[in-house]
Amino acid sequence: MELIKPDLGLLIWMLLSFSIVVFVLAKFAWRPILAALKQRERSISKSLTSAQRAREEMAKIEFGNEKITQLAKIERDNLLKEAKETKDKIIEEAREIAKLEANKIIQEARQSVEHEKNQVINEIKNQIAALSVDIAEKILKQQLGEESKQKELINELIKDIDLN
Repeated sequence: MELIKPDLGLLIWMLLSFSIVVFVLAKFAWRPILAALKQRERSISKSLTSAQRAREEMAKIEFGNEKITQLAKIERDNLLKEAKETKDKIIEEAREIAKLEANKIIQEARQSVEHEKNQVINEIKNQIAALSVDIAEKILKQQLGEESKQKELINELIKDIDLN
């Protein structure tokens, strides 16, 4: 039971040794321990401040990324719109050019048909004239087979020439 109820002498020695330990600790250990704790507290505070700044920077970067993404989307939409307008313009120009070319080809075809028509008409006229001359020649040969009829025809032609 001595340990449960210590003696007065033991209590004094324990108190004296505890006081010496506290004095030695206070003299040599408290300041370094407190300095280490203060340094640790400052380090934690700086880390928290750095973490807060990092969060703020990340928020700014995310906001900047959102802005950049929005601007990129707007730019993409503008480029797509311009590309579509350019495509429509090129298609319309191609249609106009094709229309002009078709009209030109039709006009050339009409001129070619007209030219060929005129050639055919002239050829038919020439053939008709040749046939008429052949027919007239044959008729004249039959009618002017005799010398008296030839002289009579020559006299009529001479009269007609004088009259005109």
